[in-house]
Amino acid sequence: MSGGNPAQPNTIANAPQRDTNANKTNTTKWRDEEAKITYEKLNSGRIGYPDTSLHTFQRSPFTKSWYTDLGNLGSPANNLLFTPEDRVGPTLGYHIFDIYRFNADSLAFYSTTRPYSIFNYQLGSKLEQTAGIMHTQSIRPNWNFAVEYHKTNSPGFFKIQRNNHDNACLSTNFKSLDKHYTLYAGLVYNKEQHDENGGTIDTAGELSDPTYSDRKTIPTAYANDLYSATRSTVTNMQRDFTALLQHSYTWGRTDTTYNADSTQYSYSLVPWFSITHKMEVSSEKHVYKDLAPDSTRYTSLFTQSFINRGGYYAIGTDSVFVQQKWFWIDNKLLLNGFIGKPGHQLKFSAGIGNRYDQFISTPVSNLINDSLPKQVYSVGVDRSSIISNYLEGELRKEALHPKEWEYGANTKFFITGTDAGNFLLNMALGKEFKNSSFLAGFREQLNSAPYSYTNYENRFTKQFFSFSNESVSMLYATLSINKIRLSAGVRSYFIGNYIYLDDSERPAQYTIPFTLNQAWIRKVFKVGNFFLDNELVYQQLPDNAPVNVPALMGRHQFSFERAMFKRALKIAAGVEVRYNTAYHPAGYDAVLNRFYYQHTLFVGNTPQASVFLNFRIKRFRAFIMGDQLQQIFVRNTILYTGTPLPITEASGAQAIPVYAAPNTLLRFGFTWALVN
Repeated sequence: MSGGNPAQPNTIANAPQRDTNANKTNTTKWRDEEAKITYEKLNSGRIGYPDTSLHTFQRSPFTKSWYTDLGNLGSPANNLLFTPEDRVGPTLGYHIFDIYRFNADSLAFYSTTRPYSIFNYQLGSKLEQTAGIMHTQSIRPNWNFAVEYHKTNSPGFFKIQRNNHDNACLSTNFKSLDKHYTLYAGLVYNKEQHDENGGTIDTAGELSDPTYSDRKTIPTAYANDLYSATRSTVTNMQRDFTALLQHSYTWGRTDTTYNADSTQYSYSLVPWFSITHKMEVSSEKHVYKDLAPDSTRYTSLFTQSFINRGGYYAIGTDSVFVQQKWFWIDNKLLLNGFIGKPGHQLKFSAGIGNRYDQFISTPVSNLINDSLPKQVYSVGVDRSSIISNYLEGELRKEALHPKEWEYGANTKFFITGTDAGNFLLNMALGKEFKNSSFLAGFREQLNSAPYSYTNYENRFTKQFFSFSNESVSMLYATLSINKIRLSAGVRSYFIGNYIYLDDSERPAQYTIPFTLNQAWIRKVFKVGNFFLDNELVYQQLPDNAPVNVPALMGRHQFSFERAMFKRALKIAAGVEVRYNTAYHPAGYDAVLNRFYYQHTLFVGNTPQASVFLNFRIKRFRAFIMGDQLQQIFVRNTILYTGTPLPITEASGAQAIPVYAAPNTLLRFGFTWALVN
């Protein structure tokens, strides 16, 4: 629903301008070639192009339309547009940093006629920085590689809320000259580090008090100045590494096409059937550390009296350390068939997969017998392994040209292992018109609880939770009419045995089935060089279901956009406002690194506002933005709540820390594309 790629393919001029001086060497035979950069996704024939738009360029690269973080770039983020976790089969279950991460199955595989690089950088108030680089080039016309790296570092406006992320990926694709063999491979590395402050303590109205204009002077729940004034004793870290390999061999009719003078030729292939092998190997780790713990933080999970009540920690004596690892290998083999004319073919696939999953918790207390014998506790490792087999099938016809129908269905069904019976089913039908399109579909999934919901272990406790399988059904339809700049859609979820964190911050299951309906619309009005971009989302909330989402959300952008100086400079300048209706926001549990359901605090936030200037000169795009302007007038914009403190106010009510929006800040960023 945010700004996307241009409707028409982009080409990037690279060759020098021709010299028209007749007295110089004749250059009439020189070719003013253009670099052509495209990409495709795994298992899709759709062609994508680098984004060169200005309309929404100022928006953070990590903030999707309805995601909201904890008030600092790079912090845990939650989608206010209700979206169940996409999972089937064994999973670890941490998704709080997903919007910052590369995903192996979503990598872009490029094709380019010239080496192509993109540099981007963003600087904001309080030393907020993000930087990135992407480079792709073709080793041969049929073999390309791309590498990309992102760095995010943001200390934040409030005390001890630093984020430090590293994300990198490598992708390569190869297609034999005769089109029979194709290979896609990728490597993904993600590391997210977040310092926890537990939320600000606003018992005396510090958020609204002008005296506390410096937000670092407001006390936070986890502040420990004896340890550090800039780093927290409580941190969460998630790290993962994934390797992907997919290759296939296709049988079919091969034709050879020669150029006009028969000096060059190319192959075309009409596929009949193929064999595809896909392998993924991944390792994921989640680490929680509390170097100076307070026993009241863990009352929902265990009871422990800690020796150290402040300052640094004594190793192995009074720290809380929780580490969960997930290692898995997935192999599958598919047989594929093709029906229809070239470029309009129906593809159908069927195959079988095998995967190995291993989960490890450490350190944990194991009860053993010593030499007396006597039962004693020993710190060790809890390890469990799962071997699963599954069936997979797919039927797909993509609309690659206007006026074509597209339809498809795919399924994945686990037949062995502890997750036997889990399945995923997708069905969709749509059509592409000249200036419009529509898509309707159905999705059904049955999944087990993730490992992190069923196991919580450290030196002090072992907590195991058991849940029935969760079922999620979704019906959806979308419509896009480019001619009038309109897009809209509806979704309807039906959920049974919903797995979540309850208001006591423990894994729980809501066994009553419930329905949640959503409708959204986006309409862009244009008058001359003025644009009014409107997005609205409505969510019909279920009664008593443990879901924290607002009923209505909106984003409106009014901008002036035009080309200047013979189209050498293009600008987009304006104001943007985002808001939602009053609701019970989710709570954030730093101990479990997850959002939880809370219904104690009810907030009605002031709309968030920003002003921006975006401009582009050739392949250089930049923006200057003043963000969070509402903080000039109202300083207590609350985003989420924290874990309630073990104290009571004079009224007898329990104090609840909150995560609030940062002060008004200035951001500057640019993206520079280079073609060799």
